Amino acid sequence: MELAITIGLLVLGIILIVKGGDIFVDAATWMAEVSGIPKFIIGATVVSVATTLPELFVSVIAASQGKVDMSIGNAVGSVTANIGLIMALSLIFIPMAIKRKDFAVKVSLMMGAALLLVVFGSGGSFGIVPSVLFLCLFVVNVAENIISAKRAMGGGGEDETADKDKKTVIINIAKFVIGAAAIVWGADLLVDNGSKLATVMGVPERVISVTIIAIGTSLPELVTTITAIVKKQGNLSVGNIIGANIIDLTLIMPICAIVSGGALPVTRQVGSIDLPASLVVGAIAVIPTMISKKFSRWQGFVLIAVYIAYVIITTVIVK
Repeated sequence: MELAITIGLLVLGIILIVKGGDIFVDAATWMAEVSGIPKFIIGATVVSVATTLPELFVSVIAASQGKVDMSIGNAVGSVTANIGLIMALSLIFIPMAIKRKDFAVKVSLMMGAALLLVVFGSGGSFGIVPSVLFLCLFVVNVAENIISAKRAMGGGGEDETADKDKKTVIINIAKFVIGAAAIVWGADLLVDNGSKLATVMGVPERVISVTIIAIGTSLPELVTTITAIVKKQGNLSVGNIIGANIIDLTLIMPICAIVSGGALPVTRQVGSIDLPASLVVGAIAVIPTMISKKFSRWQGFVLIAVYIAYVIITTVIVK
């Protein structure tokens, strides 16, 4: 009975943070538009952060409660799940050619952050120096998003702003508050019950965080990918996943380090399995692509196989 309640509350937490994130971003986007901010900047900032809100809140709450393995495991596990599972599905159904210049900067940022995380993590902690460096990478990513969006619009802006009638204002303020509350409550439920689930099942919190919680907080990316597959828009899915991964690595990790007091201790299992796994799946996904200028179906199948192997290793062989 206790296990059923714990799983039920964990699922409720996932639903709250996913739906709450959707509502929150809608309201935040409207507020940005009302302020007169050009839509290309909104898309490159507010919307690009949207699908990473679940990972951010879950990891920060876990860090604030001293659950370091869960904090790191969720952030890094989400990157591995995003590529090894979600991007893999996109590549299997929609292999596609790319323009190297459209992906070069983002791919470099994602792989650079993953490599640096492995390097710093091998030292047993993620402290203030890597935190500052990663935050700088996050700023570079935001700047690149804005430049790319502006270039795509031909350098022009938009004067159009959102509707400001009283009813719309009240609705969007309510959506903003409700969405934020749902994210926080859902993240709290996810962390607490993820920890309880680990205790009840007799497995480390790290295992639960890099599997169940990481996949749960990656649901927005999964929804985006399924939509892209249906609409035959592979670039949308892959671009969203790469962007979300950059934010997972360059924003969530340093914020968690700050929240936890300036340094996140990295356990042997995380440093030797979870961090390298995120780098390996990233390399499989992007290195052949940057050489051949196309995402191939074989990469999707290899990524799925590697992700399954990773889950088996982290849940069965090494705990």
